[in-house]
Amino acid sequence: MRKQPNPELLDDENPQWSAEDVAKARPASEVLPHIFGESIAKKMLKPRGRPPAEFPKERINIRLSHEVLAHFKSAGDGWQTRIDSALRQFITEHPLGP
Repeated sequence: MRKQPNPELLDDENPQWSAEDVAKARPASEVLPHIFGESIAKKMLKPRGRPPAEFPKERINIRLSHEVLAHFKSAGDGWQTRIDSALRQFITEHPLGP
């Protein structure tokens, strides 16, 4: 049984979309240039956030001793970054090979 919406919370000026409305919907990248022009639409559609990294970090599972985790977590947030920095330092100080 479907729960009925609270009539006091319905917005008559912004009704819920029907399946037909959804089928007719177009992405903002198609609609905005016709409304505001190309240059303004381009600014409005600018991607947000940090640009993608050339070599993004990889998500892995790793088992570390309790002492190692306690040490890095004791300084608060950013403990994973500190572990990464320590491993990078180790790599530079202990190169592999001849």
